[in-house]
Amino acid sequence: MKVSLVIPIFNEADHLEKFLRAIDVFTLPMEKELVIIDDCSSDNSLEILRQFPFTSQVQVLTQSKNKGKGAALQLGITVATGEVIGIQDADFEYDIEDIPKLLELFLVDKADVVFGSRFKKSCPQVHRTYHYLVNRFLTILSNVVSGLYLTDMETCYKFFRKDIIKNIVIECDRFGFEPEVTAKLACLRCRVMEIPISYYPRNYLEGKKITWKDGFAALWHIINFNLLKSKKTFFRHQMPDRFIPNIFQWL
Repeated sequence: MKVSLVIPIFNEADHLEKFLRAIDVFTLPMEKELVIIDDCSSDNSLEILRQFPFTSQVQVLTQSKNKGKGAALQLGITVATGEVIGIQDADFEYDIEDIPKLLELFLVDKADVVFGSRFKKSCPQVHRTYHYLVNRFLTILSNVVSGLYLTDMETCYKFFRKDIIKNIVIECDRFGFEPEVTAKLACLRCRVMEIPISYYPRNYLEGKKITWKDGFAALWHIINFNLLKSKKTFFRHQMPDRFIPNIFQWL
């Protein structure tokens, strides 16, 4: 079994080489592929990527113009070759040491989708108040309208069986990927699990890109994909039958 880590990059030059060294040599419980997408960085991120001496299997892709994280993920998911496909940010907010325990559920066939939750833990952890409250509010709203109970809908760490994520039609180009994919997963008959993970939030001076505007956009995406948009547009016809509830037999 192989996992593809889809990694969007936009202006991460200050710490990119350090991140690449860490993720390149990190050992996982299955074969690893790195799918890295430079989203038209204006710093020298792309140069760093092209010169880095990777030892892992890697695909380095580029966007001709800046399209957003969601667009980069769409491209990366399309070309990923692993049986499991996961999302990885190119910073150190999330601890790569947590990835093996997320993958373990696929190895023992206990899950089809695994979320890494920053909030499902027994030990206290400091979060920035504004982002914490926004994330919890959006997750609660998503739970109410989707019927899929999660503690951290907005988490970066999401891992999917390839035949699920490759057959979900992703429409959002920016940070709407999280509420969109969650709403669409809620329509499927698949096993979604959450595992506690560590989180080390960075601030805007350190390169954090999501803003209050993305919070309002996420609110719209939750309402739109759960309540307004036709579910007939959510999936490709190649979605395996075992994941499709009876209400979707038109597929």
